[in-house]
Amino acid sequence: MFVKQVMIPKMKVTYAKTSTSLKVILNTFDDQKIDGIPVVSNDGKQYIGLLTKNRIYEAAFDSEEPRKVFVESKTAGDIVVQDSNVLTVNDVFEKALVALKDRPIAVVVGQKKEFLGIVTRFDILETFQSAFGMQKSGVRISLTSNDAKGRMAKIADFAKQCHINIISFATFDETDKLVRRMVLKIEKSKSLQSFLDKLEKTGFRILDLHED
Repeated sequence: MFVKQVMIPKMKVTYAKTSTSLKVILNTFDDQKIDGIPVVSNDGKQYIGLLTKNRIYEAAFDSEEPRKVFVESKTAGDIVVQDSNVLTVNDVFEKALVALKDRPIAVVVGQKKEFLGIVTRFDILETFQSAFGMQKSGVRISLTSNDAKGRMAKIADFAKQCHINIISFATFDETDKLVRRMVLKIEKSKSLQSFLDKLEKTGFRILDLHED
């Protein structure tokens, strides 16, 4: 999965221009219940930086002006910091996790740093919920196997033989023992035990079975 599949396009994003008043931006934060906003050039094309509520408060605190005067007289361009921690539409989804580590949104730009859209923490959470099949009921199976070629194909083959529908599948590397952990979610089925038996007979170890 790529960033372009989870991003919110520019036309649906609230953003500020460098000439936008800090007072207007703070009101936008309150009205829309958000903590950060992309700042773009006055022509609305080039991405400049991400402005957060904390950044505005810090700048106001460091200023010698009263806070009310500061936010009414200053613009986004006066205090925004240029942002190099950006994403592109062709970045892999996992890169968005790093970009969102310490910020409410991550900005997506083009080759010439033109503003294209954003990715939010909510988008990432929804994608993970979908990837792990959290919105569908079923049976979650945790298992391990040696890290041999063809193990995932074997699971898919057994599922087909037992008429098992796989909702989600995730795999994780485990230390340096060449053992791979896997979490498989399947739809409830009368063939579950037959499916488990086939897995165990071919070297898979069932760690946990949970119905949700």
